[in-house]
Amino acid sequence: MDYTDNDTANIDINRQKLIDSSRLHGFHWFILALSATLTLAAWYIATAQIDKRIAERFDRESLQVIELVKERMQLYEHALWGAVAHVDASETDVTNKQWKNYSNSLQIDHTYPGINGLGIIFNVKPKQHNTFIEKQRNERPYFSIHPTHKKDEYWPITFIEPYQSNQQAVGLDMAFEQNRYSGVQKSRDTGLAQLTGPITLVQDAKKTPGFLFFAPFYKKNAAHNSLVTRRESIQGVAYAPFIMHKLISGTLAIENRHVSLKITDNGQSLYNDIDNTSANIIDPSPLFIEHKKVALYGREWLFVISANLTFRDIASSNQPYLILAAGVIINLLLLILFIVLSRANKQALAYADNVTRELKINTQRLLKSNQDLEQFAYVASHDLKSPLNAIQKLVSWISEDCENLLPESSKEHLKLLTSRSQRMNKLLDDLLDYARIGRHDYAPKWLDLQATSEELFSLLDHPATFTLSSDKQSLLIPKTPVEIVLRNLISNAIKHHDKSVGHIQISYQLKSDKHYIYVQDDGPGIPSELFDKALEMFQTLKPRDKVEGSGMGLSLAKKTIEHYGGSLTIESDGVRGTTIIMAWPITLDK
Repeated sequence: MDYTDNDTANIDINRQKLIDSSRLHGFHWFILALSATLTLAAWYIATAQIDKRIAERFDRESLQVIELVKERMQLYEHALWGAVAHVDASETDVTNKQWKNYSNSLQIDHTYPGINGLGIIFNVKPKQHNTFIEKQRNERPYFSIHPTHKKDEYWPITFIEPYQSNQQAVGLDMAFEQNRYSGVQKSRDTGLAQLTGPITLVQDAKKTPGFLFFAPFYKKNAAHNSLVTRRESIQGVAYAPFIMHKLISGTLAIENRHVSLKITDNGQSLYNDIDNTSANIIDPSPLFIEHKKVALYGREWLFVISANLTFRDIASSNQPYLILAAGVIINLLLLILFIVLSRANKQALAYADNVTRELKINTQRLLKSNQDLEQFAYVASHDLKSPLNAIQKLVSWISEDCENLLPESSKEHLKLLTSRSQRMNKLLDDLLDYARIGRHDYAPKWLDLQATSEELFSLLDHPATFTLSSDKQSLLIPKTPVEIVLRNLISNAIKHHDKSVGHIQISYQLKSDKHYIYVQDDGPGIPSELFDKALEMFQTLKPRDKVEGSGMGLSLAKKTIEHYGGSLTIESDGVRGTTIIMAWPITLDK
């Protein structure tokens, strides 16, 4: 090649540009500064967002803990009012046997987990004391009211179930201790369910904090709409004793939450995870702590909720640090890149030439490999047909010769073998067709779309209840490939239909210099996320034992159309009906 003076001048100019570009300019430093700024901003935003999400999660878990306690207390309240209703509905005084039967019907341990029992406490005046004890001793000779006190009334625990774990409480008088007594008085005076302050249950061998839950009942047909009438007509209270750590373990098992819990009532401890869980869960320096006062049935509980070590584990995130590290790495890479580019432009051009040269060689090798692969598929599929046909004949002979000798299970196995052999035969046929695509180009011929569609439909094995309709249109198009594609699409529409009656509609449009042929069925739809999978080789959307086929129908159609410069797409709402759209380039009549 001869270079003119202008060419030489241009080469010199370009060389000078390469020399100039070997230096770092202000633009390069600006890019590095901008990248560092964006990295810091991304790190700050990611940190803030993660901190916000963690705080929101802690708030949700804290609220969930409190709501679960409230819901469980409401469940226990319903149990108490159910007991009150049982007493009110009884035509005679409730006996110990009746109460036991009622409690057993509730299945307390299963229905009300966390509760220690369910019982009745009667209000006994001093003049009723002896008569009341005698009446109870008719069923339980050992019954007594204890301990002694100087109050002018008695509130003995008369019935309690389950009895075995609560027998020490039978006869215990609520008036002997202030928290119990004030709780039962508040329930009597308000007519509402009320809690006591923290107490220790006499039946709790470990002497851990607990409380009682009361719901009052009054004499039948007696007014109790004011403080005076309530005090005059009080008959007793339904009550439930609680050991606090049992209540929490039944409601908020530590393995089901990521926060630690402490509950106090007027400064007195009711529950503390530190006393009831292993120390390796408690976080000595929790990420979050929340103090929440909650009014519950005449008492105010203070919930101290703190994040535990499991919360720290799930809340930890390396994302901000990864962003920061990635940004630093990117900045370093940019700096290295600028230095390398500025000092090695000529080497980069030479390297690009070498890569281009190697790419061409690899492309040629890839084309040769694809050709060899298609040739191998063609030869392998063709050569496999003979032994497969022999297998089918052998199965047929065995079935005929041993029809009366083989058990039913073996006959089913032979049928399955026959079916699988036929499927393999079909797969080889499709594989041969797939390999042949591109080996021969068919010249355009005139095709009657309606006549061709109806002929293909009649040749396929389909139920008599299936119908097909087609637009009448003559096309100048590669006839044989179109027939192959139509046969596969109509066959798919029949095989994959989920109803006994079906209709296939084939329509045509001419637009954008292409023939558009639509094959629409009213069978099950294809979800949009499975469109690509449906067009892959050996893919079916149903188990192969339910739908016979090689899974190559759509991939064969797609490759055929694309070979002639067209395209194949799927349209479906994923519920009912699928439309396969073929776009064929228009060919001129020569």
